[in-house]
Amino acid sequence: MEFSILLVGHGSRAEQGNVEIDAFAKQWQAHHPEWQIHVCFIEFSEVLLDAGFDLAAKKSKKVIVVPLILNAAGHVKMEIPEHLAQARKRHPDVEFIYARHLGASTGILSILKRSLQKTMAKIDMPDPKTTGVIVLGRGSSDKVANGEVAKIARWLWEETQHELVDIAFTGITFPRLESAVQRQVKLGMTQICILPYYLFTGTLIERIARQFANLQSLYPQVSFSLGKYFGFEPEIYAALDERVLELVDAKQEHMMECDGCHYRQIAQEHGHGHQH
Repeated sequence: MEFSILLVGHGSRAEQGNVEIDAFAKQWQAHHPEWQIHVCFIEFSEVLLDAGFDLAAKKSKKVIVVPLILNAAGHVKMEIPEHLAQARKRHPDVEFIYARHLGASTGILSILKRSLQKTMAKIDMPDPKTTGVIVLGRGSSDKVANGEVAKIARWLWEETQHELVDIAFTGITFPRLESAVQRQVKLGMTQICILPYYLFTGTLIERIARQFANLQSLYPQVSFSLGKYFGFEPEIYAALDERVLELVDAKQEHMMECDGCHYRQIAQEHGHGHQH
């Protein structure tokens, strides 16, 4: 085997979230039986980053590390690179290559547009001019990661007839979902579609469901519709394929994302690693 793939999921306190990522990896493996795909998690799992790196290193002298993460915040920029640097020390004869995270892309936009179409259908396809949309992301202390959510929401606005497409976050930063809904109601929206910007289920998806039920009781005059997280959409598999294939035959020296990053170096010098 010329290379092995280490798929890095976030990990969730809700067991079903990790189960879904394992199932996702098995389906991806079925698409590419010639590949060797391993899975590890950043947190909330028995197989964490160090164990994942060590397992993949035993199987191949080239390991492609693929973050199954939408936005590049602390996990992608700091935590995974820190563990990867240690893995390089433990396995000096293994070439580790860090692939790009998923990010905002036309494929992700396609998933979001389909989700919007389905949520609109659940409220009998109302007029988009009076139907607000809220793209609901995880939220981060990293402004670039939050900006990715804002960018995909702008793209969604560009390609639909909805006059009001807002963003909200479940934590860390603002606005929160309740504030975004309040704004849209004040601006005259009589229907509101909420689109989770998440890959898989977890405790935050469960929280969103509770918030959704609460909003329905608070605003009985508004028709709400809640979309589903992305899950096993073909565009996610296609994006991962692209990230692997662009690295498999590359000849040049590889720098993982944020290798040499000025801000990462400062953080390490002053002891500011990733913290929750």
